[in-house]
Amino acid sequence: MLITMVKSISEFSTYVTFNSHENKAKYVIPSNYLIHFRKPSRTTLLSSNFDVPRCSIIVNATTLLTDTVNNNVNTKIGKFCEVGNLRNAMELLKKSKKSELDLNTYCSILQLCAENKCSKEGKMVHSIISSNGVPIEGVLGAKLVFMYVSCGDLREGRKIFDQILNDKVFLWNLMMSEYAKIGDYSQSIYLFKKMQRLGIEGNSYTFSCILKCFAASGKAGQCKRIHGYIYKLGLGSYNTVVNSLISAYFKCGGVDSAHQLFDELSDRDVVSWNSMISGCVMNGVSHTGLEFFIQMLVLRVGVDLATLVNALVACANIGSLSLGRALHAQGVKACFSREVMFNNTLLDMYSKCGNLEGAIQVFEKMGQTTVVSWTSTIAAYVREGQYDDAIRLFYEMESQGIIRPDIYTLTSVLHACACSNSLDKGRDVHNYIRKNNLTTVLPVSNALIDMYAKCGSMEEAHSVFSQVQVKDIVSWNTMIGGYSRNSLPNEALKLFAEMQQGLRPDGITMACVLPACGSVAALERGREIHGHALRNDYSSDLHVANALVDMYAKCGSLVQAQALFDMIPRKDLISWTVMIGGYGMHGFGNEAISTFEKMRTAGIEPDEISFTSILYACSHSGLLNEGWELFNSMKSQSNFEPKLEHYACMVDLLARTGNLSKAYSFIKTMPIKPDATVWGALLCGCRIHRDVELAEKVAEHVFELEPENTGYYVLLANIYAEAEKWEEVKKLREKIGKRGLRKSPGSSWIEVKGKFSVFVAGDTSHPQAKMINSLLKEFRMKMKTEGYSPKMRYALINADDMVKEVVLCGHSEKLAMAFGILNLPPWRTIRVTKNLRVCGDCHEMAKFMSKTTEREIILRDSNRFHHFKDGLCSCNGFW
Repeated sequence: MLITMVKSISEFSTYVTFNSHENKAKYVIPSNYLIHFRKPSRTTLLSSNFDVPRCSIIVNATTLLTDTVNNNVNTKIGKFCEVGNLRNAMELLKKSKKSELDLNTYCSILQLCAENKCSKEGKMVHSIISSNGVPIEGVLGAKLVFMYVSCGDLREGRKIFDQILNDKVFLWNLMMSEYAKIGDYSQSIYLFKKMQRLGIEGNSYTFSCILKCFAASGKAGQCKRIHGYIYKLGLGSYNTVVNSLISAYFKCGGVDSAHQLFDELSDRDVVSWNSMISGCVMNGVSHTGLEFFIQMLVLRVGVDLATLVNALVACANIGSLSLGRALHAQGVKACFSREVMFNNTLLDMYSKCGNLEGAIQVFEKMGQTTVVSWTSTIAAYVREGQYDDAIRLFYEMESQGIIRPDIYTLTSVLHACACSNSLDKGRDVHNYIRKNNLTTVLPVSNALIDMYAKCGSMEEAHSVFSQVQVKDIVSWNTMIGGYSRNSLPNEALKLFAEMQQGLRPDGITMACVLPACGSVAALERGREIHGHALRNDYSSDLHVANALVDMYAKCGSLVQAQALFDMIPRKDLISWTVMIGGYGMHGFGNEAISTFEKMRTAGIEPDEISFTSILYACSHSGLLNEGWELFNSMKSQSNFEPKLEHYACMVDLLARTGNLSKAYSFIKTMPIKPDATVWGALLCGCRIHRDVELAEKVAEHVFELEPENTGYYVLLANIYAEAEKWEEVKKLREKIGKRGLRKSPGSSWIEVKGKFSVFVAGDTSHPQAKMINSLLKEFRMKMKTEGYSPKMRYALINADDMVKEVVLCGHSEKLAMAFGILNLPPWRTIRVTKNLRVCGDCHEMAKFMSKTTEREIILRDSNRFHHFKDGLCSCNGFW
């Protein structure tokens, strides 16, 4: 009788599943054991002739027992893995011998490590596999790659990936996808190209992934090449692939190609429509994006969260509040009101559409908030100019400690501090940044520099700037612009030169540094920067063009400013205002009014700054009637309530034209309380027309409002000195001394061959001092012979006429003009700048110099420009 014992271990299959798209890998390992035992017949039982030798029976029985034990170990580990008990599975794995473990066990435990992100245990399994001499290939290699990638160790996963030979597309997709997630698109693209070289055909997921990588890298040409390859493989009918193509074309600016693909797509899903809406929004055609959204509704395509979010962004971009509200209602009906992304986008939409109240309501009703929610609300307050509320909300966010501010939050609140001139609160935010070690984050550092600069603390701005290890163009531009705005032009020009040693300036740099040139009348330097702008095609930038017009006007080259202004194809309000201001400071009031009217004819309405510029122009040209007409038109035609600066211009206009009593009455009847600038304008008029009695009354108001402003004390002292009231001058000087106030010394400078020479009154330290004084004495003698007499009252000292004349000869503007005559070619215009108002005697001397030398002299003082030519001045006595 034959006894047949059959032990069969059924075939098992190991499946490795990755987070890929429509892909599963199947690795099958057969494991069949079949052992036969024959029972011999009784007659042959004692015989030596057996069908199966006895030793063979013993060996096969032992093998069966060993396999049974092994199966028990593998089964136990498998059971632990099934219930997620990694600890016990690992303990049993470590105790087991190499011969007891099979491939499926290693794969099961690696899968569990991957699912639980247990890299430590995963590495231990890898070590056991290596020590047991198990080949890392096929399914085991794939499982190891998957474990490392899932645990965040992409580098180790890549090492194994490169070592194993595989043609499984899902594994290539996994690696490309992971590199794309961390923004390393070049590695994803490299793997894709390698995959192509090996002849491994991609699937729909492969192309969806790689198209995103090409789009993110801005490789439009590659997108077109892949487009053709997709159709060659027959994947052009896959919605996922076509949708990715549409999205890629939009990101690369291929709007027409994206539209064509969408039109050719017969079976459009919600992702197709969403791709079109988001793509249009991304490329600045939000109106078109909303048209696609409306088509969706007409065709009854079911919208999802992404649809509404994209449509809300489009509404925000075009400021369509009514449609945004309708989308809000639709989102509530669709139960999206609990979705954080929907609420954040909704909040942003209300903010950008100017509905701050709506934005706040959305924020307050949000059950769950994120850092985006808080930041968007802070930005909403900033956008509406409610800076204190923005700062308050930041403090509230910080005090709660639940959600930490990010770099966008910090830059938003620093912008609020900058706009509200809240230096102390800005310092508080800076302290928070230090405590949280965010000072090395470049956007935050740039925002800090901007905040300190706009709050007038350039020392602190420079401190932050100097600590930035790797500065970008924004860092330099912010610092240069800060110096320009804070009346530190020399520092701005110095920093601009330093910047050029390692970084190429852009258009914004030009717009930031040009005002510094205008501030110190650095015409030659301004021309150099203009040349740089032309060579790099920055002059077509409207901001740069406006800055150039302003620079030339402030440097005294009004003809060049006018020529550049005429070349601007599409002028904005700033262009017109700069030109009006340029005419005004040069004393061409009628031209300023003509330009103002042309601006209105062009359809551009003036703002408050434009009115300040035109009223200033009227004041410095003595255009009283025109000034009144423009002042009254502010309210009647432009619906502007005049502000203090407009009242100051009118007082100045009245005072300069000799209407001192009217100016005083005008101030008394002002609907708003006059400030020191308004009273100061009248005080200047009192000096021009030598009205000491009114000056004393006006000075009382000025000193009450600004008791620490040295300039007003000096102005009154000069009024007394010109009237030869020396006792009053003495008292005022004593008062200035007791208060610890200091008078700004008068200084003048001139640019010759790109270098500035600065002069102060009575300066004898200059290398050419003797030649300058000799030339001035010569001019003085000629003036006397032609009947000109020195204006002794401008000497402002109590001394005899001879001493006064010596003092007058040493005024800084005279020294600078004489230096220019000595050092500039005869055909060159002499351009001098003074930090204070030019005195009457220097004004007469400049007229005489221009006539005698037959040269044009342009003198810019603290009030305006004086163009001296042929013994005449453009100011006509109004300065």
